Amino acid sequence: MHFILFVLIGLIAGALAGRVVSGHGYGMLGDLIVGVVGALLGGWLFAVAFGVVGGGLFVGLLTAFVGAVILLWVIRLVAPGRA
Repeated sequence: MHFILFVLIGLIAGALAGRVVSGHGYGMLGDLIVGVVGALLGGWLFAVAFGVVGGGLFVGLLTAFVGAVILLWVIRLVAPGRA
């Protein structure tokens, strides 16, 4: 059950981050990948910077969103013509 919730949070966070950073998403699969990788990145960053580990649905969505936005920002720096 946790894996399904993790994937759903990643999908939502990736879709929101894709729209915030570039104005459009990257399709369902692209948003899912960005969201899941962003969730891992955001979870790691929040744990290192603020000592926040775990949390509820809102905290998980927030960390995944922040991580996905940072990931998309880095992708746009590395490959600006592709974004």
